Amino acid sequence: MASSYQQGGTSGYRDEELESLNTSSSPSNTLNNNSNNSSWKRWTMGAALLALLGYTAINSTSNNVPSADSVGLLGKGHHDLKAKAGKGVKKHAMTEAEKNAELFDETRRYILHNYDSRSPVSNFLPGVAGVFGKPVWSFYVNRGQGIASFGLTSKQFPMLEFSSANKAYQQTPYLGFRTFLQGSRGGHSDSKGGSSFLIEPFSPATAKVAGLDEEDSGKPTRTMYVGTNEMEIVEEDDVHGVSTSVTYFVLPEDTIASLVRRTTITNTGDDSLTFSALDGLARMEPTGGKLQWSLKNMGRTLEGWMGVYHADDTLNLPFYRMSTEPSDDASVKIEKAGHYAIAFVEGKKDGILPIVYDTEKVFGFSTTLQEPNGILASSIEDIVDMPQYGDAKTSSAFAALRKVKLAPGESITITSFYGEADAVEKLPGIAKKVSSIGYSEKKLERARELMLELTSSVETHTANKLFDGAIKQNYLDNSLRGGMPLILGELDDKARASNADEDERLKVYHIFSRIHGDLERDYNDFAIDPTFFSQGPGNYRDVAQNRRSDVIFSPRIGAFVVKQFLSFIQADGYEPLTVEAVSYWIEDKNQGARVASRVTKTPESAAILGAILGGGVFRPGQLFTLFEQIGVELSVSNQQAIDEIMAIATESPMAVYGSGYWADHWEYYLDLIEAYTSIYPDGEESLMYDTQLQYFFSTASVKPRSEKYVVDYTFDGKSKHVLQLDATSFDLEKVAEQAAFRNKTTGLIANEANWQRTGKAGEGRAFKSSAIAKLFLLGAIKYATRDAYGMGIEYEGGRPGWNDAMNGLAGMVGSGMPETFELSELLKYVLDVVTKYQRPLVIPAELGVMVDRINAALTVLLESGYEDAETLPKDVPRELFVYWDTVAAAREDYRNTVTNYFSGDTTTISAADAIEMLTNWFDQVQIGVGRAMTIGSKGIDDDGTSGVPPSYFSYNITSWVTNNMKNSKGLPLANAKAMAVGVFPLFLEGPTRYMKLIKDDEEQMENMYNKVLNSGLRDEQLKMYFLSADLTGQSYDMGRMMAFAAGWLENQSIWMHMSYKYYLQLLRGKLYNQFFTEMKGGGMLPFMDPDVYGRSLMECSSFIASSAFKDPSVVGRGFLARLSGSTAEFLSIWKLMFMGPNPYIINDAGDVEMQLIPTLPIWLFEDLEAGAKGTRDDDGNLVVSFKIFASIMVTYHNTLGTDLFDVPPTKYVVTMEDGSTVDVEGSSIPTKTAIQIRKLLGVKSIDAYF
Repeated sequence: MASSYQQGGTSGYRDEELESLNTSSSPSNTLNNNSNNSSWKRWTMGAALLALLGYTAINSTSNNVPSADSVGLLGKGHHDLKAKAGKGVKKHAMTEAEKNAELFDETRRYILHNYDSRSPVSNFLPGVAGVFGKPVWSFYVNRGQGIASFGLTSKQFPMLEFSSANKAYQQTPYLGFRTFLQGSRGGHSDSKGGSSFLIEPFSPATAKVAGLDEEDSGKPTRTMYVGTNEMEIVEEDDVHGVSTSVTYFVLPEDTIASLVRRTTITNTGDDSLTFSALDGLARMEPTGGKLQWSLKNMGRTLEGWMGVYHADDTLNLPFYRMSTEPSDDASVKIEKAGHYAIAFVEGKKDGILPIVYDTEKVFGFSTTLQEPNGILASSIEDIVDMPQYGDAKTSSAFAALRKVKLAPGESITITSFYGEADAVEKLPGIAKKVSSIGYSEKKLERARELMLELTSSVETHTANKLFDGAIKQNYLDNSLRGGMPLILGELDDKARASNADEDERLKVYHIFSRIHGDLERDYNDFAIDPTFFSQGPGNYRDVAQNRRSDVIFSPRIGAFVVKQFLSFIQADGYEPLTVEAVSYWIEDKNQGARVASRVTKTPESAAILGAILGGGVFRPGQLFTLFEQIGVELSVSNQQAIDEIMAIATESPMAVYGSGYWADHWEYYLDLIEAYTSIYPDGEESLMYDTQLQYFFSTASVKPRSEKYVVDYTFDGKSKHVLQLDATSFDLEKVAEQAAFRNKTTGLIANEANWQRTGKAGEGRAFKSSAIAKLFLLGAIKYATRDAYGMGIEYEGGRPGWNDAMNGLAGMVGSGMPETFELSELLKYVLDVVTKYQRPLVIPAELGVMVDRINAALTVLLESGYEDAETLPKDVPRELFVYWDTVAAAREDYRNTVTNYFSGDTTTISAADAIEMLTNWFDQVQIGVGRAMTIGSKGIDDDGTSGVPPSYFSYNITSWVTNNMKNSKGLPLANAKAMAVGVFPLFLEGPTRYMKLIKDDEEQMENMYNKVLNSGLRDEQLKMYFLSADLTGQSYDMGRMMAFAAGWLENQSIWMHMSYKYYLQLLRGKLYNQFFTEMKGGGMLPFMDPDVYGRSLMECSSFIASSAFKDPSVVGRGFLARLSGSTAEFLSIWKLMFMGPNPYIINDAGDVEMQLIPTLPIWLFEDLEAGAKGTRDDDGNLVVSFKIFASIMVTYHNTLGTDLFDVPPTKYVVTMEDGSTVDVEGSSIPTKTAIQIRKLLGVKSIDAYF
């Protein structure tokens, strides 16, 4: 076996006795010296659980004890106590509950046994520090000591450089956190003298190798514990009698932002242990502006700016910064802020440790950082005494612990804080605070409590504890992607008894959101503000989907989310790419000054705050940052101050145009509306007709066909074809319009510039329409954007729909049926609302002109006598082509008239006229759906007759004329004269969205389910569904899907988000048996095989490598973990299962009532086959419980002892906080109590009996 610098070993050092199991609550708990137990083994709870259950025991075939000279790698010769514990014990077949117990510890942390010898996975700490806390971001992998990268704000500002997952798996053990222990033992029972050693816990050199159980029996045992707000690794080194545990968490609820690391070293031997240690970061990046590009592309040159400075004349408080921000600009920015590493011995006063920052002192000239040559050549004590140099190179941050002596069973904990300070003078104060006795322990406990508080909103108790935990994890990850809503401005009882629609003082603000941009999704640039009320921007479709259930959990937000997203609809029918946090401003400066006086201590602070509030837009986190920087002294609590300010503030949604217009962004509005009306059915009319909304104003315009139909050579260069390229343009006129709102003093563009106006540049008013009018506009434009065959909606904005890996489809003049199915639902909803309330629609006059033209074109088509042939040709019939051309021209002319402004004029459409035209449009959409089913799909083993709806079409422009214009590359532009349709294989999105059209027809639903089940979309091996069928033979023109190997990323993989959308539709369509069969059969978490899935069964992934992937060892593994749209679908499933589709209904008298109609299988009450015993009430009835509206516990009493599928309760008992009860006989809760529940006024719990 290869030699290692990890030397020593302990001659004859082992213990044959299996000790009693330690029952401490956490592996990281400091162990006290225990004189009552002479053995050196100290088992953590996680290891005890493994011994008890015999999990993955590594069999040892030899009892020979190695001598010191035979120990080449750390831990060689270790015998497996778990295997010994199992000898002679008759094993029984474990129940499902017992198997699940092996996966989690007693605090519900997921356990990765031998984590660094398993397939690689990446993950992250949530970056949540509380409302009044400042987060850092951090990513970790199951290699080395875990943390692969961390920093502030974004990957541009790292303390440990951000690297993609494939590099992080390689580099983390060497460039990340390291621990070196240099010491000796005081002698052993069979040895007169001690022995010295140098070891590195968690080194890859001593990692176990899968499949080499016998050879690896002497290596240390390593375990990773994945918590919701922490991560811990533990190494048990039986040869050297050392246990090392490292726990990471983000510092919660403080004015500083830090990653906290607690390293606990325990003497598990039967004699004393004397050692010194270096513990910390092998590479520490300094501050110096945005560094990501420079670190990747000019890292060596960048080191010229780097230096390590000090807060005092010791090595205890180093400050890592650049001298200036690196640039060649005439304006030089001197760097004052810096990163710090502060370490100390836990529980010891004045225990601040020196930091070794000179990397060469630790590693010598071992530039790979694999070997600590500096330690080998001297000692840790000598290194601390040596001079260190930190200029012109990347430094380290190792806490140095000089010789300490631990008796058997004793521990020592080194706690380190890594963060940023705006000046070196701040370090002593930070060090004094964080090193105070008990501070880090309290903060770790608070970090755990914080997650429990945040996820308690979906507290659920069933017979399946894994399922209950998965709900909480999905809720957390959903909140991290979409944000968690807070209500601010609560100043009195009236406000606390109102929702945000009823009291204008109440403001809804989302915190903790961010775009994903983790180690596997390295293409995205995340941002997490290191401020109070921390949040970051998100992708439009992500946020729109992940806020779907906000009103379900927080009914007091009212229609906020619906109004926010409908505001983003532009005049052209598209939406921006990025959603940012809501911004606020104070319209009345005198009112702002009065509030400033009420919440501050001094006239000076009041004047400063008044100026801030009157100076322009702000966000809560920015206010508190300014308070800190300028020195505003508050006379009230932070919460009281922000409530006072927000109560007088005016809010405005914020978004940013990105690149191109995605075709699916509007498809999520109905989900938001349905969620709202399921809680507020009595608020629908007011929301639709009485709410006036603005139109977002982006700086890009969609080009007409004449400017984006480009004539180019085909791939082989033998012929020419027409592509749709550069479909949008950055509009300089729009830029000029926004620039007219630039503040001459600050140089900032005012918020008004984001909304389309009437009149001239910088003048006029923001144009507004009712919500129903904006939905009508959206429906009209999408109806006018159907393809030449009237089937799919064209991807004419340059981007595809949800499946953005079909990026080439826009160039193929492609269209999508998923968008058509959603259009059908949109038109149906608008038609239903107009029919129900019989109120007219008031729309922009320009839209009225377009509507008249498309209606006239439809009349011409109908009067032409055209009828579809029984077999539709690929060439688009002339009548349909002319109709398409006419309608598209009307759409383009409309957009041209409203490019920069609305006229301000409106057109009123009576309810009767609106119903007639909406009915006609709806009918035409259904005809198009029928054509799509006839033309169908085409692929491997798919002749187009499967009956499964197709998803996409392309159009080959078979005849064209050039129009004397050229694009930016000099290629000729053309006008289409004829087209032929092209088809594709099946995609899961097609039937998933189609099921919305047939969800009320159980027979059609069952028929479609069986068709999909027997189609090329089914992965029989995994019992899941492919995102696409086999794409073999398809053109690379369709997009990046074709660039990927089959089974990987979007090419025929299991894309969990779309799979969950499909499962949700089964539940909506009342295919209950099929849904729960799919769920429990392994199609959904947490019911997958953990060994195959490869990560926590509570965490969704973006995709699972399907059976189409060639490497069988990868098949079934989850990739791109968490922050997935799957969480939004899972929460919708949870809502349907536990509450039913409409918890609030309108009764025959027109009053609102509450009705809970769950869909719960009996195995969630009790599953004896799986070893999951249920909970029973005093009468012996099985019960499950869950929290509704994030605060009221609901208990279902299953007196029937059967599945509760669409079964309403027969009785409710509503218990109030004062102890009184309201008994209700029947299936619904009457109006007064129902409203009390919705307003969260004094209601403690609800018991429902079935």
